[in-house]
Amino acid sequence: MDQLLGILLNVFFFAAIAGMFVLVIRMFISSNKEDKRIRQGWSELGRFTAEHGWTHEQRARGQATRYCGVGPMPGSGSGLSAWHHITGEFRDRAFASFEYRAVNASGDLGEGKKRPIIHTLLMVSVPGSGPATEILQPSKLNVLLDRRPSIRLGIPEFDEKFRVVTGDEAWVRNLLSDSVVSFLLTDPRAKRFELELRQDELFTWYKGTLSPHALEEGLNYLCDVLDRIPTQAWTAA
Repeated sequence: MDQLLGILLNVFFFAAIAGMFVLVIRMFISSNKEDKRIRQGWSELGRFTAEHGWTHEQRARGQATRYCGVGPMPGSGSGLSAWHHITGEFRDRAFASFEYRAVNASGDLGEGKKRPIIHTLLMVSVPGSGPATEILQPSKLNVLLDRRPSIRLGIPEFDEKFRVVTGDEAWVRNLLSDSVVSFLLTDPRAKRFELELRQDELFTWYKGTLSPHALEEGLNYLCDVLDRIPTQAWTAA
């Protein structure tokens, strides 16, 4: 009996070791595929932007600093680089987009290198300006870390799915017309792209790198939102 138990333990031990090796190999293959996809997206940006007559800088030093406080950006900083900084015109609106890379202290790549945490920010110009406003996805972590008061529109489905932060409730009620609310509740992109209005620009962002597809998708989403905002909302600001 003891001999059988020993054999079984050895079998389980070697099976566990083999399973770990398989898992490591799969993670390695998956990581390589993801790195290849990311690098392909980067390599296509130059051609894609040139075809549209847009500007593309692989690294624009200091350009990201002016966006401190927006979305995933730090609250303050200086000399922050905007990676794959792209500017131009899309659907008759001026736009800009870039990657912001923050060092991940736990993502050690060896030889003193750290894997960065990458977020992509996209912004388009708006036909006026208004009070700072954010339309966010509510979460327990968000509520714990962000103590700012939010407003409720009185539309149960919308109030459940979105958290609106602003200092001017009357302005937001003009901004979030029935058309905008209906669009945000039904368009699947609204689950992935949060929104922030600051001065004369509307922003969105996501965690990940920039690619031609992601650029077009994000810009189309911002423009689709703006197309539904009533003209009088900007004059009432």
